[in-house]
Amino acid sequence: MKNFLVIVLDGVGIGELPDATDYNDVGSNTLKNISEVVGGLNLPNLEKFGLGNIENLKGVARVQNPLASFGKMQEVSIGKDSTSGHWEIGGLKVDFKFPVYPDGFPEDIINKFMQETGVKGVLGNKPASGTQIIQELGDEHVKTGYPIVYTSADSVFQIAAHEEVIPLQRLYEICEITRNKVMIGEHTVGRIIARPFVGTSGNYTRTTNRKDFSVDPVGKTILDYCSENGIQTVGIGKVNDLFNYKGINVSVKTKSNAEGIEKIIEFAGKSEQSFIFANLVDFDVYFGHRNDPEGFHKALIEFDNAVPEIVEKLDESDALIITADHGNDPTTPSTDHSREYVPLLFYRKNKPAKNLGIRQTFSDVAQTVADFYGIKNGLRGESFLFA
Repeated sequence: MKNFLVIVLDGVGIGELPDATDYNDVGSNTLKNISEVVGGLNLPNLEKFGLGNIENLKGVARVQNPLASFGKMQEVSIGKDSTSGHWEIGGLKVDFKFPVYPDGFPEDIINKFMQETGVKGVLGNKPASGTQIIQELGDEHVKTGYPIVYTSADSVFQIAAHEEVIPLQRLYEICEITRNKVMIGEHTVGRIIARPFVGTSGNYTRTTNRKDFSVDPVGKTILDYCSENGIQTVGIGKVNDLFNYKGINVSVKTKSNAEGIEKIIEFAGKSEQSFIFANLVDFDVYFGHRNDPEGFHKALIEFDNAVPEIVEKLDESDALIITADHGNDPTTPSTDHSREYVPLLFYRKNKPAKNLGIRQTFSDVAQTVADFYGIKNGLRGESFLFA
């Protein structure tokens, strides 16, 4: 069928990078630290793939003859967010830093936000956990109708609103205006994120109607090259937003890992000559940012259980990469992303597995996809197709 699948396990890092000090992430190791906290990871299928050959993980053994080639990748782009991580996987190097706002957004930005969107006031305007800030300010939001604006260590402008106070379409409109008219120029953040929630006082919960408003990649990515060369490109989940739909022929929205896995299996089974690029975001959103290692482990088990069904859809002409875009260690005090290596598992049916070592950029994925389809390109990275 000649399909190439890349599955990004969002936030599933595997050890601090050499420059972790610059990001206050010394000691971060998402998978290893979770394995210690939960008393051992229960991931038999990823163990067979060779996950334990990359790093010493409690509960995941090294295997003599793994099913997949294995290694880890180092990020060379500046930052540790999903945008830079995915763009680098796509073949780019982000050599600039998206703006961040550790003290909240400046007054002129907030004034412009209100002027352009027509909202009468703003709550929050500070770095915060999304689940905590709606508990803190949810009642005031319901009373005043003012949106809750907040950020994090990432380059994001997040807008939370109760779905019965600011309807979804109005919230999306506010975000789109913020993207196109407010956070521009030197304030061009990586993403504007709609964060709708529901519930009552003391019991507010976020919904799955989140929507990201991104910016175009800084250059052509593997998605563009594939699309231009007659390879159908399928974006599943958050991938679509992160690439701002550039180079994506078929975009598939998902609201959970379970739905994302279902779509991966569906498209792997019915596609031909397709590059299928998927993101499973629950690890990051629900467990990394909330410092929940047990929940993180359960999500990993859910994915591990699906691996055989994904593999069953592949034949000898197909290829599969399982990797990540950054870390999000739920065992550290921080609730933000962590600057880490990401795991690399490369599977081809009945092909011998090899140790791929430490790859010097995430962009080796893009070059491997290009090599697989014989596409000449101007992307970064080195292929490991025949390593």
